[in-house]
Amino acid sequence: MGFIPTSPRRSFHIGQLVYDTRYRAKTVQVIAAITIVAAFWWLGANIVGNLNALGKDFNLAFLNAPAGYDINQKLIAYDNRMSHGRAALVGILNTLLVSFLGCIAATIIGVFVGVLRLSDNWVINRLAAVYVEAFRSVPLLLWIVFIFAILSEALPQPRDFRGETATASMQLFDSVAITARGAYVPRVAFTNSISGNETVVPRDGVSAVASGPTDWALILAVMVLSVGVVILLRRHAARVQQRTGRRPTIWPWQALLIVVPTGLVLYFLGATIVQPYLKGFNFTEGTFVRKSLLALWLALSLYTAAFIAEIVRGGILSVSTGQREAALALGLRPNKVMRLVILPQAMRVIIPPLISNYLSLAKNSSLALAVGYMDARATLGGITINQTGRELEGMLLLGIFYLILSFLISGAINFYNRSMQLKER
Repeated sequence: MGFIPTSPRRSFHIGQLVYDTRYRAKTVQVIAAITIVAAFWWLGANIVGNLNALGKDFNLAFLNAPAGYDINQKLIAYDNRMSHGRAALVGILNTLLVSFLGCIAATIIGVFVGVLRLSDNWVINRLAAVYVEAFRSVPLLLWIVFIFAILSEALPQPRDFRGETATASMQLFDSVAITARGAYVPRVAFTNSISGNETVVPRDGVSAVASGPTDWALILAVMVLSVGVVILLRRHAARVQQRTGRRPTIWPWQALLIVVPTGLVLYFLGATIVQPYLKGFNFTEGTFVRKSLLALWLALSLYTAAFIAEIVRGGILSVSTGQREAALALGLRPNKVMRLVILPQAMRVIIPPLISNYLSLAKNSSLALAVGYMDARATLGGITINQTGRELEGMLLLGIFYLILSFLISGAINFYNRSMQLKER
């Protein structure tokens, strides 16, 4: 009976951490982690030491001090007697507003121009190409200032809307006035507000309470719940289609789920439209959208849309021409081929690069300071720092805000991207 000799197992020794491939990667990771922690520790200790040498300490108590400055565009109640923290919140909301509006407008314009770039009509194709190259070749800051100057010089003054010799008129059934100062648009007020305390009496004599954050939070919550139920309904329809081969008709239920709950909330809150109207030498009531916000929004949207257009064009070109030919052979019209066949497949290629463009738009909104729009950079990262001398704390908080905003945008788009990916069965 034979036997196979076995070599004795060698005990572990320190050299294996470097020369043994089983441990080398972990060793490098541990050393890198220790180095990074040590570098941050040294940097923090150095900062604290320098602050102590200057007689400063690191604290956030300045956020509770009175701000003492006004903010021209605000989504929530604010006056100069409120704290720096409240002013920072107003600036953050202004940044979120222009970023949200900019992402929506840039996506719509970018998709439209990207499709036009592939048009067989030479004139349309060249015009779209000129737009893309013009906006991509000129710095964003110049576009912001240029559009701001156009709005200031080309639009009428409020006095031009007055009297029988008026040279300007309101738009959309006399509900919107676009002037050199900004746009005056209707707003929603509630006769049964659960949070407002400011009673307004618009021109039609119907008294209403100014809408408050609690009212809009309730409406937003109902809308989110409605959208969640619609998503569940769509998933149920997809499961039925996989099981039976026929997809049930659910669009009437989707419309009801979106419209009815929100409509009921608006009805019980007593929602009413307060339109702006000319009083004296200016417009009153409604909502005033400053030209700084309009200029920033337009510039960010048009600039980012030029990059999105190229992404859309590349995504469409990545889809095989056989897909288009097969759809046309089935009798689909060209517009339906693009909407139902080409774009859904191209989205898997389009979505990942969109993340960087959305992030750039959100961060480029900090250029709002050039036209006087009071965003997070102008409030927390500007006036507050100048008044309190807390430049380290202010910039740190501002950086954390932009970091969280970037994570939220990336997370939302990545979630949508995962839902669009092809899944093996």
